[in-house]
Amino acid sequence: MVRDLKAQLLSGRMAAEALSFVREGRVALEPRPASTVILLRDASEGPEVYLLRRQQSMAFAAGMTVFPGGRVDPTDSSIADSWSGPSPKWFGERLGCSAETAAAYVAAAVRETFEESGVLLAGPSTESVVGDTTGDDWEADRVALESRELGFADFLHRRGLVLRADLLGVWAHWITPEFEPRRYDTRFFVAALPAGQVTRDVTSESDQVAWLRPADAVNAVEAGEMLMLPPTYLCCRDLIPYDAVADVLAASTEREVRPILPTVRVENDQAYLETT
Repeated sequence: MVRDLKAQLLSGRMAAEALSFVREGRVALEPRPASTVILLRDASEGPEVYLLRRQQSMAFAAGMTVFPGGRVDPTDSSIADSWSGPSPKWFGERLGCSAETAAAYVAAAVRETFEESGVLLAGPSTESVVGDTTGDDWEADRVALESRELGFADFLHRRGLVLRADLLGVWAHWITPEFEPRRYDTRFFVAALPAGQVTRDVTSESDQVAWLRPADAVNAVEAGEMLMLPPTYLCCRDLIPYDAVADVLAASTEREVRPILPTVRVENDQAYLETT
């Protein structure tokens, strides 16, 4: 892993895909919208971030350590009547998209976090958050959401909950390189673990989960002990200076968010991923 990632030498599958893309002149696929949540909690030595290692059998980012997240679902844009916090229009201005699209990104962020960690950023009122989601009934709903047997809006309505958009901060915007066979236009959010809730190793997409200090995660990647895609690595690195989760959330309100699309450069039969 190159520390600044301005010219990262690719290897293995990624190198093969990049070289094939350039040599064959393939057309890039359209990236699909996705959301990721950097879930944080305060610990004695500073903030910790929740990370999952994806199963080796996964078609995308197999074996990589990631934040909770996934694709935006078509039903995610239908939660306007269960919304609390800054408006979809406000998020659209921060995310650089329409209000409707922004609402879907935010809803996907909350839904995917619940599906992959059991943590739910929603509550029965605009000033409260669900305190415990470890019961069997919550797990049944989580599984139904994960399998798409239950829509997110229906889940919120049935439980009388509102999505707490005010608990999310906008952090980054990454687009998968053009040579990848699966591409995502991903918005990264930050959020604090709600009081009373606990993370659970529940998703079938990961084989290991952990709370780590961002610096420890970065060190593990640089030592070759952990695999991360550039967006995850750089987000962890950006979190290192902060002494508390509240500081991260405060910084998110003024953080410049621009789309980052890494490009590939081929030189002497080697492929380099460049990030500007």
